[in-house]
Amino acid sequence: MAEFKDAKIEFTVEAKLGTLEWKKSPNSHITLKDASEKSPCAMECKTKPCTTVCPAKVYEWHEDGKKVIVNYENCIECGACRMLCPFDNIVCDWPEGGMGVKYKLG
Repeated sequence: MAEFKDAKIEFTVEAKLGTLEWKKSPNSHITLKDASEKSPCAMECKTKPCTTVCPAKVYEWHEDGKKVIVNYENCIECGACRMLCPFDNIVCDWPEGGMGVKYKLG
């Protein structure tokens, strides 16, 4: 029986995401109801939970543009974004049939 004393196992989100397969949809299944400079994301939301809670880092705050960028391609379809926006500004529908994430064991 082999010993694995020197083996390093990564348990980061990025390492786990590397084990998934995606079939990228040409259309985003995640949108912001209001993505303007006057949106609640820019004007009212101080903590920006979408940028910290999403495990796949779908949402990025760009300070220079005062807006949230949605990287829908990263989405692992966990549904967290449906619950985390205090202003209900995120619209997340599941990807069209056959698109999106394909989970594997491991």
